[in-house]
Amino acid sequence: MRKILIATDSCSDLKKEIRERYNIEYLRMNTVKDGVETIASLDWEYYSPKDLYDTIRGGKRVTTTQVPAKEFEERFKEWLAQGYDIVYIACSSKLSGSVNTGEMAAKELLRDYPGATIRCVDSLNASGGEGQVAVRAALLRDKGLSADEIADELDRVKNNVNQFVTVHNLNALKAAGRVKASSAFFGNLLGVKPILVSDKNGDNVAIKKVKGRLNSLEEIVNLTVDGIIPEDNEFIYVAHADCEDEAQEVVKLLNEKLPGVKVELGYIGPIIGASIGADAIGIFCWGKSCERFTV
Repeated sequence: MRKILIATDSCSDLKKEIRERYNIEYLRMNTVKDGVETIASLDWEYYSPKDLYDTIRGGKRVTTTQVPAKEFEERFKEWLAQGYDIVYIACSSKLSGSVNTGEMAAKELLRDYPGATIRCVDSLNASGGEGQVAVRAALLRDKGLSADEIADELDRVKNNVNQFVTVHNLNALKAAGRVKASSAFFGNLLGVKPILVSDKNGDNVAIKKVKGRLNSLEEIVNLTVDGIIPEDNEFIYVAHADCEDEAQEVVKLLNEKLPGVKVELGYIGPIIGASIGADAIGIFCWGKSCERFTV
C-alpha cells in the first residue's frame, strides 16, 4: 500500500505540537492588511497573536485569502514525488473555496502521477473542528487505511464534530460573510453574547444568546458536556483569540466536568481570527450529530 500524507490548511488552527504528534502537514493561506499579503502561519512566524488581535481591537480590518493555487500545485507535487497519496482536509466550503481549488490542482497533477490518489475532503468545519477531522484522518492512516478509505470515513463522520464558540459580538463574522445574516441580530443586543455552532451544511449559526461573558463561557462548557461522546475523542480542543486567562478557566471547567478526557489549548489562528475577531473562545470535540442544529 502507498504511503499516506494528511494535510489540512491555515483554518484548522492546529498548534505545532499537535501537528507534529500526529504527522499532519498544512497548506498556507494569507492575511491581508493595508494591501500587503502575509502568510497565515499557525506558528505565528510573521506576527504575534497580540499583534493581530490588537490590530482588530483597534478597528482595522484584516482580510484573508484561500489557499492559493500555486501553494496547492507546489506542495501536492512535492508530496506526490515522494510517493505519497494525499488526503487534504479543507475548511468548510461554506466559508472558503479552498477545497475546490485543491480538487482542480489534484486533477491536473494526477495526470503525471498514474496510480496516485489525492482526496480533498470538505470538513464542513473550521478552526478546531477542522483540526479534529484532520486528527481523525491521521488516526485512520495509522490504522492502515487507504486514502480513499480515509476520505470516505471522514465524509461519514464529519457531522459529528461539535463546535461551541462564544464571541463578544457578530460584527466581524458578519462583515466577513462567515455567519448567516439571519443570525447576526444576536450580536446587536446589549450585553448579549452569542453562541455559535457549525451546522450539518458547514454554516456558522448562532443558536443561543447568553447574558454576560462569564455565563457565555459556562454555557459553551455545558453544551460540550451535553453533546460530547467522550470515548470518540483523542482530546477536546479549546482555541482562543488572545484571551488566554479566560480560556484557561474554560479548560479548568472542562477538566472538572469531563475528568476522563484530555483537553488541549491553543490559539485561534490568523485566518479564523481575522474573521471572528478578538477574544473569541471555542470548544471543539466529537459528539452527537450536528444535524440537531440545522433548521
